[in-house]
Amino acid sequence: MNELADRIEACGRFNNALEKCKTPGSPILDRFVSEQQASRRAPAVRNETLDSSKIIKGSELFDWMTGGLSASGVAVTEQSAMRVSAVYASVNLIGGALSSLPLPVYQRGQDGEKKRIDHDYWWLLNRQPTDALSAAVFWEFLTGSLLLNGDSFARIQRQGRSPMATGFDPLHKSRVTVVRKDGRLWYHVKNDEGKTEVIDQDDMIHVPGAGFDGCNGQSQIRHALRNAAGISLAADEYSGSFFTNGARPDIALELPGNPTTDQQDMMRNSWNERYRGLGNNHKPALLAGGIKVHELTMNAEDAQLIDTRKFQVEDIARIFGVPPHMIGHTEKTSSWGSGVEQMSIGFVKYTLQRHLVKFEQEFNRKLFRDRKTFVEFNTAGLERGDYKTRNEGYRIALGRAGEPGWITVNEVRKLDNLPPIAGGEKLHGGEESESTA
Repeated sequence: MNELADRIEACGRFNNALEKCKTPGSPILDRFVSEQQASRRAPAVRNETLDSSKIIKGSELFDWMTGGLSASGVAVTEQSAMRVSAVYASVNLIGGALSSLPLPVYQRGQDGEKKRIDHDYWWLLNRQPTDALSAAVFWEFLTGSLLLNGDSFARIQRQGRSPMATGFDPLHKSRVTVVRKDGRLWYHVKNDEGKTEVIDQDDMIHVPGAGFDGCNGQSQIRHALRNAAGISLAADEYSGSFFTNGARPDIALELPGNPTTDQQDMMRNSWNERYRGLGNNHKPALLAGGIKVHELTMNAEDAQLIDTRKFQVEDIARIFGVPPHMIGHTEKTSSWGSGVEQMSIGFVKYTLQRHLVKFEQEFNRKLFRDRKTFVEFNTAGLERGDYKTRNEGYRIALGRAGEPGWITVNEVRKLDNLPPIAGGEKLHGGEESESTA
């Protein structure tokens, strides 16, 4: 009876909605119909029985049961990984570089030439994608989520049934569950009230990282960074305790005779009060009554603590694909080139570019319905050489020693953010220059 009553009530609501929204194209009716269709089409997240065969290292079940422990015994999470200086520097380097790049909108002509155009999306992608965030913060968030969690999510805001986007809401991976059904991806998103919304793939920006399984990319926290960051955290904790103890190795005090337990405790407490801690560092120890001091552990150099920490910096830099010198590790050179300039250009080509292409393709296929309009990051500023080398390249491009040029003066001035000048559209050399001569 209750089920029948619910159906009668639902039919009544539907009929009332139809009566109130007889005007074709009514936004209320459109929203009501779309919600009903989505509830019928969207797959539900079901509570399945626990499969013990899925509890393997790297899985979310394993992380939940073990607390995300690494081989070093230290739990590695998104927050704890960012306490490692190399991880923090790598994520900030890539995220900061990407967020500083302009993202203009282009239109492709019939001859294949692209032309920059004025478009409403320019403001969303370069200034303010949502009322709460600037574009730089938006891109840093998406990049950090991709680097640490393996996926970037941003919900596309649209007004009514219009295909035009009006904004982008960045979403943390913990709030999104991806479900695949009939070849389409559906996103179950928990909102601020704790309720779950179902979003179709056409209304979600989703950039997965390496190891994409059809729904999600692999989380670097659970895979590549698990042990590397865990060892770094363990080394940091050990270093802190080492200096807390006055930068001295563990020792044993040899007391003459056969001291009682109370005498042993009194001697141990007295030693800690006088010689433990940074404030008591390098104070001379005064021993009396035949007391002898014996070292029990190796010192920091013998334990190669510093070398271990240096290796972890290189290992983490390798995981993120950044040159070690760009995160402060300047001891060794890189195979990308002999100079710092060439290594920096290699960072743009081999590390940053792979992330840029993913973002470009995802935004282009979700925002534009035609094949002529697209967005593309401008990396010219990051790939510039030093001032002398850049000017030498401009001289060759403009034409020198009688050679024909392949770039105009105004195109050069545009690269350096300078306004065009009269007559700056002519190429040096070639038929046009000869005729004017």
